[in-house]
Amino acid sequence: MDYRVLLYYFYTKIEDPAAFSKEHLAFCKDLELKGRILVAYEGINGTLSGTVEQTNKYMEAMKADPLFEGIVFKIDESEGHSFKKMHVRPKNELVNLGLEEDVNPHELTGRHLAPEDFLEEMKREDTVVLDVRNTYEFDVGHFRGAIRPEVKNFRDTPQWVRDNRELFEGKNVLTYCTGGIRCEKFSGWMKREGFGDVGQLHGGVATYGKDDTTKGELWDGQMYVFDERLTVPINRIEHVIVGVDHFDGTPCERYINCADPDCNEQILASEENEYKHLAGCTHECRVSPRNRYVIKNGLTEEQVKERLAAIGEEYDFVAAK
Repeated sequence: MDYRVLLYYFYTKIEDPAAFSKEHLAFCKDLELKGRILVAYEGINGTLSGTVEQTNKYMEAMKADPLFEGIVFKIDESEGHSFKKMHVRPKNELVNLGLEEDVNPHELTGRHLAPEDFLEEMKREDTVVLDVRNTYEFDVGHFRGAIRPEVKNFRDTPQWVRDNRELFEGKNVLTYCTGGIRCEKFSGWMKREGFGDVGQLHGGVATYGKDDTTKGELWDGQMYVFDERLTVPINRIEHVIVGVDHFDGTPCERYINCADPDCNEQILASEENEYKHLAGCTHECRVSPRNRYVIKNGLTEEQVKERLAAIGEEYDFVAAK
């Protein structure tokens, strides 16, 4: 294909994230790349799309910079751009764990496990596998038997682990995330909390899915990604759908955003159910006067009434939240 998507992170010391972000944005725009990059004092984390030539130039420039010596890029082929715009933003942290005392992955982190080693350790009887992503990422795909923390945000995961310590004590704990960046810190935090044997999937699920030895074995569903593709396949041996439609519970791997901009919740929904429910995750979202699906499709009041009646709901617009 003519285009690529790059996924990468690198922990390094950046003296002035704001100044670096401004210069890096200009550099990316000169290359006509699109994507989203976060820059912090502790390093850089990004996802970019562009042509093969454009992405090659970007990777060559980053690898030539002593600041990013050793950086690794995960590469997906693509039919076109996976982003609409180019953003480079300074942040306080690359990943927000909300800790009083931060974790420096250069000083403390879990064992890095190559895909083949991660697969072998997953099969051990004394192993527990912890997904450190968000719940909407887990719900569309995860490693078979992995633990899903009941949290809405990544920063809430440490407290959830403390509250459920008995699940992990005395176990061989394996952590995983999309590209590896969250595990670098989280596995280090777990070691600091006294969980002795903690490993992490080096390079994340994105690397695991491309490994020719594992071929994505024991991964069920799709992997959620933070670009317009939304999900990508991982398991090349068998495909098991684990996602369920928000509206009727049937197997589904299609994500949409709730049409009410004041909600914007990501939900799994078939095209048929998106149509029937006006892309609103609740009745209040369906009848919101700001419903984007209604506005985009130019639906009349009568058409909205008809669709609501078909699912047994009344037509009663609510004020914007």
